Amino acid sequence: MDAGFTPEQDEIRRALRDLLRRRGGPHRTRSAADTPAGHDTGLWTALAGRLGLPGLALPETYGGIGATSTELALAAEETGRCLTPSPLLATSVLAAPALLALGTGSQRERLLPRIADGTLTAALAAPGTALATALALTGGNRGPWSGGGRAGGVQARRRRGGWQLYGETGQVLDGHSAGLLLVPAHTGGYARSRTLLFLVPGDAPGLTRVRQTALDATRPRARLQLRETEGELLGGDDEADVCAALAEVGRGAAAFLACEAVGAAARALELTVGHVGRREQFGRPIGSFQALQHRLADVHVEVEAARSAAYCAAWACARTPYEDGVGPLALAQALQALRSAAAEAIQLHGGIGFTWEHDAHLYFKRAAGDELLLGPVHLLRARAAETAGLLTREEVPV
Repeated sequence: MDAGFTPEQDEIRRALRDLLRRRGGPHRTRSAADTPAGHDTGLWTALAGRLGLPGLALPETYGGIGATSTELALAAEETGRCLTPSPLLATSVLAAPALLALGTGSQRERLLPRIADGTLTAALAAPGTALATALALTGGNRGPWSGGGRAGGVQARRRRGGWQLYGETGQVLDGHSAGLLLVPAHTGGYARSRTLLFLVPGDAPGLTRVRQTALDATRPRARLQLRETEGELLGGDDEADVCAALAEVGRGAAAFLACEAVGAAARALELTVGHVGRREQFGRPIGSFQALQHRLADVHVEVEAARSAAYCAAWACARTPYEDGVGPLALAQALQALRSAAAEAIQLHGGIGFTWEHDAHLYFKRAAGDELLLGPVHLLRARAAETAGLLTREEVPV
């Protein structure tokens, strides 16, 4: 593994950091998260128009930059530093790769160029409580996470030569504002039970979307209700292996989210180091106290270890064959580092750190929200151990 960055990768990171420095900041993050869209639409337009970020990992044939998921994951470290609310995760990391892997030629040509230029946002409408399962991050994804043919989830039935969807799913990332939804639905009944993916426009008849309150407002969620909503089968073949495709999406998503968490952890540590260097007690900066230095040194080591693991996962995304278990392990390490950095930020900022309005709580909410959405950490590590042959399925903790 070459741990150095190419000139192109360095340029992507530098340009993105410069743009986010000018257009980001905690106050803008809060105000953007409170908008109806859940993100700054002007910033999203700039990310698409100036940097081509939504199409960074899409082929040039469909209007993308033609880079790989490695470059997209490395860019995530910069968005994580600012906790930038954007449709990047839902659109470019979860939905677009699934569309690229399973879509027909006409579906790709119709939708991917619009995703690449930022005019169309998309969301994978997997229930938030089962997202880690759907992406095969905490275990196999061939179970009943999409509904299982029983009450709950989304079901699909053939009607008048097409498909109709009904049911509901909650905690869908960016589900309230996405222009296109990729809806996993259960079909086939008990005899041929399987999960298929359907394309549903955001304004489809019978679709109701309600934004839900989330612990981390920078990751907006929605509840979707479908009542006889028409859906277009992704790929046009009801024998497509959706679970295998989503597991492939999960590999890139794990690297992206690990790099993003590392960026957030590093920034939380920077804020804390800056504060303890300024705040004085007994006539000296509290950062000069050896006990605090040891605590921050431990966090620094944890963050740097997580960064190495995240870079390894990003590098592995472009390798063939892919090493199973690298992504979940890197994500577990990064989420643990972010939790530690955010906790120390609140503790060492003292009284102001415990106020809900302080910037440290943005990172604390991201740490807690991401672990609830994608973890827990011990299951991510258990999945890595299972794929490496260190644990059997019976030994995996629950």
